[in-house]
Amino acid sequence: MNELKIGWKEWVSLPDLQIPAIKAKVDTGARTSALHASHITTFTRASESWVRYVVLPLRNNPEVEIQCESKLLDRRDIKNSGGQIESRYVIETTVVLGEARWSATLSLTSRDDMLFRMLLGRTSLPGNVVIYPGEKYLIGNVKLKKCYPKLRKREQKRK
Repeated sequence: MNELKIGWKEWVSLPDLQIPAIKAKVDTGARTSALHASHITTFTRASESWVRYVVLPLRNNPEVEIQCESKLLDRRDIKNSGGQIESRYVIETTVVLGEARWSATLSLTSRDDMLFRMLLGRTSLPGNVVIYPGEKYLIGNVKLKKCYPKLRKREQKRK
């Protein structure tokens, strides 16, 4: 398995959730990973617990919102960045970073006050990852207008 060299922040995609690009902070000090989510509700499908939620993947573009549904993996008490314990829904989904692809567990929480809509904690990273804390976007940058056609339409309306 080749090393996956990443910086302290990278663009990732979550294809199972139809999220083509979301900026993630890589944080080895955080045990768990977190995804910004709002309007979180639970429901039952085929006798299994599921969760429905909205993801705003771009911090400065609230008009880009993605409706998501995931099978509920668990509900866990997780310490937030302020040291407070929060009860969060936890899902499992595919994370794609460059050519690498793996399954990760993510807790759903409001990250409105945070700079990054996603936090990649140490337990969600595969064993071949090497993090360069002084670097960013080692995998590359993302063309947001290609990923999110709504942004293109908004720009065309301005002209």
